[in-house]
Amino acid sequence: MSDTPSHQDWETLHSVKLQDLRSTISPERYRRSPARALLWYGIDGSLYLLSIAGALLLPWWWAQILCGLFAGSAVAFMFVWAHDAAHGALFQSKRVSEILGTLFMLPSLNMYRLWAFGHNRVHHGFTSLVSLDWIWRPWTPAEYRAKSAWQRLLYRLERSPYGCALHYLLRVWWPGMVRFRADPKSRDKGAFFLAKMSTLLFFLLFSAVALVLSGWLGWFAAIALPFLVFNYYIALFVFLHHTHPDLPFFTDKEEWSQSIGQMYCSTVVRCSALSEALIHGILIHAPHHVDPRIPFYHLRGAYDDLRKHYAAYLHESRFSFALVRRIFRQCQLYDYENKRWLSFRSLRQSVLTPGLAEEPRVGVATNLH
Repeated sequence: MSDTPSHQDWETLHSVKLQDLRSTISPERYRRSPARALLWYGIDGSLYLLSIAGALLLPWWWAQILCGLFAGSAVAFMFVWAHDAAHGALFQSKRVSEILGTLFMLPSLNMYRLWAFGHNRVHHGFTSLVSLDWIWRPWTPAEYRAKSAWQRLLYRLERSPYGCALHYLLRVWWPGMVRFRADPKSRDKGAFFLAKMSTLLFFLLFSAVALVLSGWLGWFAAIALPFLVFNYYIALFVFLHHTHPDLPFFTDKEEWSQSIGQMYCSTVVRCSALSEALIHGILIHAPHHVDPRIPFYHLRGAYDDLRKHYAAYLHESRFSFALVRRIFRQCQLYDYENKRWLSFRSLRQSVLTPGLAEEPRVGVATNLH
């Protein structure tokens, strides 16, 4: 048992190249197994289809709602699988990856090609550099004070363990996919349009089937509820991936580097063996950011490899709801100049008592093996 390293340790990684990190990972961690990927495709798809069947066909309203909740979980599992396919981690063929990945993203109403464009190029290219990577970008106290009451309320809801789904809906799905307009000169413009139309067609056809078979309750249980549950999963996962009292965010590209962003600013949150299998190891996130070509079923091994050489720079926690609440409570606003997290409570105190601009930073206990 050991504490997380000092939050200043990221500075010593500045001269380390991303390729240096990757060179510590065994070549066997990159070995693809199409059979293994397809096995999980079948498991995830079966869980989803069985849940949807229950949501549409069971005669009890409470059972339909319960099946809808299960379906939302299955949608999240399917999305993580498609996420790996979009990184080229599962199959050599880009066409196979896109066809299977597109099918698995449809129930989440996410658009495979559009999602991959923002995620692979922006988020993975500039992790935690907020001038480019907007995912879970924290506001400064000055930004927070300058916003309207409605904007502050939405931000506070996003930065809570109960309303975090709003972040993915409002900051990623709506502007990054639904409202996204490609450059007219982009070679991907046609593919982006096709992705939008495919998702819209799926939604309309599925809605028609649900309404015919089970009315509005069936539509809610089979389409709306799984979509909401998925958004909660994905928002929470990504929050935990890159938010921790000891993880910095950057506005200055000179301070930031690929090694800092991809390894130091990405966490590892361990769960039960069953949970890690179902979510395809997505919370073992640091090795995925070091090299997204590693298939999900090799992430634990890749993490072991990284830990042999860079344990002092890795942030590992054990999942618990207490941990989630603690991180949300501590990581609300950010002082980019001093690389320090602030809470809403500390902001109120600073207004009432000038000079109390910050509260002491309290780290979250971690388990570094």
